[in-house]
Amino acid sequence: MRVLFATSEVVPLIKTGGLADVSAALPAALRERGIDVRLLLPGYPQVLKALPHRQLIADLFPVHSFPAAYLFASWLPNGVPLFVIECAELYERGGGAYQDENGIDWPDNALRFGMLSWVAAWMGSAGSTLDWKPDLVHCNDWQAGLAPAYLHFADDAAPCVMTVHNLAFQGNFPSYMVAELGLPIDCFQPDGVEFYGNLSFMKAGLYYADHITTVSPSYAREIQTDPLGFGLQGLLAYRREKVTGILNGIDVEGWNPATDPDLVQLYSLNDLSGKSANKCGLQKRMGLHVDPGLPLFALVSRFTHQKGVDLVLEIAPQLVNLPAQLVLLGNGDAGMQRAALDLLHHFPGKIGVYIGFDEGLSHLIHGGADIFLMPSRFEPCGLSQMHSQRYGVPPVVYATGGLIDTVTDYNEVTCAQGLASGFVFHSMDAASLHATVKRAASVYYDKKSWRDLQHNCMTRDFSWNRSAAAYHDLYMNLIRP
Repeated sequence: MRVLFATSEVVPLIKTGGLADVSAALPAALRERGIDVRLLLPGYPQVLKALPHRQLIADLFPVHSFPAAYLFASWLPNGVPLFVIECAELYERGGGAYQDENGIDWPDNALRFGMLSWVAAWMGSAGSTLDWKPDLVHCNDWQAGLAPAYLHFADDAAPCVMTVHNLAFQGNFPSYMVAELGLPIDCFQPDGVEFYGNLSFMKAGLYYADHITTVSPSYAREIQTDPLGFGLQGLLAYRREKVTGILNGIDVEGWNPATDPDLVQLYSLNDLSGKSANKCGLQKRMGLHVDPGLPLFALVSRFTHQKGVDLVLEIAPQLVNLPAQLVLLGNGDAGMQRAALDLLHHFPGKIGVYIGFDEGLSHLIHGGADIFLMPSRFEPCGLSQMHSQRYGVPPVVYATGGLIDTVTDYNEVTCAQGLASGFVFHSMDAASLHATVKRAASVYYDKKSWRDLQHNCMTRDFSWNRSAAAYHDLYMNLIRP
């Protein structure tokens, strides 16, 4: 079986979010199952720089409003084959994948990612001149969302899967882009790509794909209703029989407390003695009082409203007065950053703040913290709550999306069944978060219960094996008549 995996980012070449991690890990896991998965990626400057020995395999002549381009073949460091679209006019510029240096969306993003979608569809249809032709095209998020539409109108086209990683980002553009992108004019209607007067890449993918997946089962249900459907809930509910939630995995080799080079001392499920050394090291690094007895809460996140960081900042004074300590790592909203730094000033030795992102510090936080905070208002899947459990750090999460699918609330029943792995709250407000934080701190002081909770966390399987098996089955069902 041959599968083309069209994506706009992949680690370690280019990353803005979790899509990049999935784009590296899932194809690698699928290849271990014998599937010939190959990636398709735009040729951003950092991608081309990292692939100096790429091989030219096709000239892509101008078509519609797309300029001439070249298709190169290469490999990711994990061995997954990679196709790269080299087009200086669309991709070779400063800034990031989607925005310029000032955080403003590139004005030609419709063409930039229309090209990605068009090449994916060309490779998966009769028009391709390549020796390698996929049996199925797997498209990811709005950036590849036009590929299902192009495939729908192509000859001898492969079936396609559309994966929604975050429905909040939809790729909506003016209606005149329909003609510029070479789509039939009659597809610009509610039963097609039209979305409130605009062309929507995301809606195109959801409407024309043979099957839709999301990155967790709960998120698959949530996006079929308001508010998390973001205007597309009617279409998704209509296609509910073609919508499947498949939970993401994590890199269990890169996130392993028994081998993690960023930890002060390694530890494992069978020997947690090294955890105290990491807690001490984290306290010193973040300017906290060194106190092994206090529960240490941590948050590693973008500072945004979606992530619920505002609620953590609101309850921080009550949290440290439990007593407890708090570490914050992240950046984003300027007001939230200022509020975090104000807390650092008012509670020295009790709150540690790092504005920015440091991968090594993130690992040390997971190794040294006692309780992880992830109160996202919505979370399609989430990775950090799985990382924290792997490190024996029970998370506090809101009951949404992938969080509720990966964290089992601590109570008498789940504790007796050996299932409890964290603390879940069901009302998105500061009072509920505060009550859950207090509940977590009280369990922390019960050493036997806490050790059992850590054991439950560290024995959960968050590898990509189950996800890859589910996608393998889905692919087979789509390819078979």
